[in-house]
Amino acid sequence: MSEISSTTQGYYDLVVIGSGPGGKSAAVQAVKSGKKVAVVEKYNKVGGGCVHWGTLPSKSMRESAYRWSLGSRSGTELPEMSRLMKRKERVIDKESALVFNQLNKNDVDIFWGEGRFAGGHDIEVIHADGTISVLTAKRVVIAVGAQPVSPSHCKVDGIKILDSNSVLELKHTPKSMVVLGGGIIGCEYASIFQAIGTKVTLVDKRQEILNSVDREIVFHLVDRFMTLGMDIILEAEAKTVETTEEGVRLTLSNGRVLEAETCLVALGRQGHTEKLQLDKVGLKADARGQLKVGAHYETEVPWIYAVGDVIGFPALASTSMEQGRIAVCNAFHLNEHLSGFEVYPYGIYTIPEISTIGMSEEELTEKKIPFVIGRAGYREVARGQIVGDEWGKLKLLVNPEDFKILGIHIIGDNAADLIHIGQAVMQLGGDLRYFIRSVFNYPTLAEAYKTAAFNAYNKILGR
Repeated sequence: MSEISSTTQGYYDLVVIGSGPGGKSAAVQAVKSGKKVAVVEKYNKVGGGCVHWGTLPSKSMRESAYRWSLGSRSGTELPEMSRLMKRKERVIDKESALVFNQLNKNDVDIFWGEGRFAGGHDIEVIHADGTISVLTAKRVVIAVGAQPVSPSHCKVDGIKILDSNSVLELKHTPKSMVVLGGGIIGCEYASIFQAIGTKVTLVDKRQEILNSVDREIVFHLVDRFMTLGMDIILEAEAKTVETTEEGVRLTLSNGRVLEAETCLVALGRQGHTEKLQLDKVGLKADARGQLKVGAHYETEVPWIYAVGDVIGFPALASTSMEQGRIAVCNAFHLNEHLSGFEVYPYGIYTIPEISTIGMSEEELTEKKIPFVIGRAGYREVARGQIVGDEWGKLKLLVNPEDFKILGIHIIGDNAADLIHIGQAVMQLGGDLRYFIRSVFNYPTLAEAYKTAAFNAYNKILGR
């Protein structure tokens, strides 16, 4: 691989704009299929928002906070933020180097600069020194990601009013924080700061947080949050956010006034499409900067594809990788690689973490699909007692007629790892009886599958 100079121009089978999980996956898939590939990256390091501002740094910070919360505390003393951030910096550097090396060994050309459409099949790359390279691409994958957005009255200053990017640059541990937004990002950061001793108030305008997650699991999470001291205010939103000498003052739509040292704005993300010059190729992003795509991530322009956060839900690194692979397979008619699984796992790295796959209880009820619930508490397996999580829960949703698994929902220690056991069973055509007949290592949290399976089986048999 060579870093292209500002004077280089060339033809490529595929140009990928963005080097995050979706972009990297698309580039590598295309190279492995014998295509000439270039990646355009506007930052001076590869990996995209996932590596530098999103998934990895936030999860690294979460790990540090979680481990600190399990250790001994000295009274009410808060941990130093610099200590919590050390793991994050180390992980970012190593993962970015891994992505670069993967592109390097696969002979992917990297153009450092801002990519944009120039008409026809040409892509302009605006380099930091102002020079421009023009690439001609047979196919393009847009993988530019997204950025946090905030209302005009919640102007982020990176000091007292933060977003999911600037919160990673905090220099001290706040004693109190108001988190605006009860989605995945808001809930994750609320739980992270709660774990290190910050007094957290979570505010959301909806009637519930994490509205895409099985309600029983969410109720369990809310109970845990509140038990540990978090305040949750629903059906209200911030009308004004002011900075004060001590911190911030928020006036909510329900009339309440909140004061805290900091405010974290987690009210959604906007696709990074504003500088792509989409009109040059007949594309248009929606109000959130997102692009509409088809089943194989093709846009309305046949030779242009889009993957990852720029297409909206689910906006996960794991699904973005698969989207990039499928997009390239479709673009170059690599049909033997196209067939994949329709059901993906989701991980939410709150403390405690949540992971789900398949349909929720609410979805099954709405679609009038018969189901039986099998439950197992972590307290029912020895490993739960050993690791100190006697509070977690595993929930199976089972078709009572053929014993097929319709959904799996886990909250508690290692939930995001445990989900893959159930995922394999679902995707390979297994059913409830697999868990009943299997032998699990003892003591492990995986035994909860067997306990939940017997719980559901006995209900089906009327025992």
